[in-house]
Amino acid sequence: MSSALSVYASCVVLLFLKMLAISCYQGYYRLRWHAFVNSEDAAVFQRSPQRAERPEVVRAMQAWRNDLENIPLFIALGGLALALGAPASTTAWLSGVFTGARVLHTLMYLTGLQPWRTLSYGVGVMCLMGLAGTVLLEVGARAIE
Repeated sequence: MSSALSVYASCVVLLFLKMLAISCYQGYYRLRWHAFVNSEDAAVFQRSPQRAERPEVVRAMQAWRNDLENIPLFIALGGLALALGAPASTTAWLSGVFTGARVLHTLMYLTGLQPWRTLSYGVGVMCLMGLAGTVLLEVGARAIE
């Protein structure tokens, strides 16, 4: 297995674990305060459903949604870069930096720290653009052959 594939695979697993942690974070706050918006969930604890989610849960939901806009793009672009034989060091570097940026973005989102949340988001987007450029360069090189 190539080093780029190992880095990419590790990044995908880390991003999965990060998203799982966001789900656990939401569950913790719902369970800690017995605050459920779904009546069937509230009924398990003999509570009335809440009108709205707790603020911590809402923040985590927003971070989760942002992940859903970015992480699938990373998985697709990184996978394409590997499949096309893009330079391993570039693919591995962009994958690692993207993953770090997404972890930081989540931490900054949950703690409400600006401008760090936006900066980490921007770094992640730049990595996606780098992967897209890498893919296009490989496709172009193959078209010339």
